[in-house]
Amino acid sequence: TAEAGRSAYRRIADRASRLYAPVVHATALLTMIGWLIVTGDLHRAVTIAIAVLIITCPCALGLAVPMVQVMAARRLFERGMLLKDGGALERLAEIDTVVFDKTGTLTLGQPRLLHPEAIDTDALGIAAAMATHSRHPYSRALAAAGAAIASPLDATAVAEIPGAGLEARIGAQVYRLGRASWALSQSDDDAADSANVVLSRDGQSLARFAFEDRLRDGARETIAELSEQGFAVEVLSGDRDEAVRRIAGDLGAQHLSEVTPAGKVTRVSEIESNGHRVLMVGDGLNDAPALAAAHASMAPASAADVGRNAADLVFLHESLRAVPEAIGIARNAARLVQQNLALAIGYNVIAVPIAMAGYVTPLIAAVAMSSSSIIVIANALRLRGVKRNRRLERTPKTSFVAQPTGLRS
Repeated sequence: TAEAGRSAYRRIADRASRLYAPVVHATALLTMIGWLIVTGDLHRAVTIAIAVLIITCPCALGLAVPMVQVMAARRLFERGMLLKDGGALERLAEIDTVVFDKTGTLTLGQPRLLHPEAIDTDALGIAAAMATHSRHPYSRALAAAGAAIASPLDATAVAEIPGAGLEARIGAQVYRLGRASWALSQSDDDAADSANVVLSRDGQSLARFAFEDRLRDGARETIAELSEQGFAVEVLSGDRDEAVRRIAGDLGAQHLSEVTPAGKVTRVSEIESNGHRVLMVGDGLNDAPALAAAHASMAPASAADVGRNAADLVFLHESLRAVPEAIGIARNAARLVQQNLALAIGYNVIAVPIAMAGYVTPLIAAVAMSSSSIIVIANALRLRGVKRNRRLERTPKTSFVAQPTGLRS
């Protein structure tokens, strides 16, 4: 599938290959007629025409792009990344801005509920029962913490509101589990200060939940390397500003907090409207629209199904080192594609006039044609993964404990 991606380079090569047959046959016919007029030797004219036909075989041009895409897909796979579309390679090589989601992307997305023993048992049971209907990391943490006391809820009674939380109707009462500003009927400064995940009943607070999470392996080194290479780096998150600012500031990246799924799409579109190309890296249901809207996109294997489906690349391991490595491989691949196209075109520009002049026999033409294909393939095989920044890799790895945050990624 990756090899079949319809990138601009691939379309150019395919279009040129389609033009090859009529152009080459016309050139060979004109060559034969010309030599026949000049020399009157039919055998020599036909032999030279055949040499022109052989030496201009379009194999080199036809192989120029797909060979590089196959090698790039292989290099990415060796580094634990799956390329879903060959056209994404070209787009990835063009990006100049990288936007990260926070929960589940910069962090592992495996939060742990803090102090469950201090939470009212009935409230924790209701929250855990509701949480089983969502794959959000905080929902999974709540479901795990209250698994022993949760009573099953009818799935039709629970609805997930992207960017807000979960809503359940139990009898005549409405329970909400999510952001305080959404779950509560009126502002509750204490709830907002202590936690941004609350359980409410008919708009009244029943319980507050705080979680801890840690940075994904390689997050600090990845942000530092991208910034060092001149990329603009930004963090978009639906979590409360305090938590997002703490992580983004620690990593040295700009940030926007309390962003809805639609807000993420708007921000990505805003950046691209200013002439930039965005790589979106996210994992959740709330990130899927932004992943689809960005110039290129990546998601971890732990992402929600819709996130993996929307992303151009999926990385299978925990480390965020996949991001700069993928960009490096894409840029190397773009250079090799340009080199291969130049080699294929340059070969024909030089070889065809020589063959038309009668200096090439059919045997030599066959050797030259095969050699051009071998050169293009050999050039594609030069594609290697990027060298890791050893200085950045020696940076001490630290973990980050997130403060209470919202039920939005």
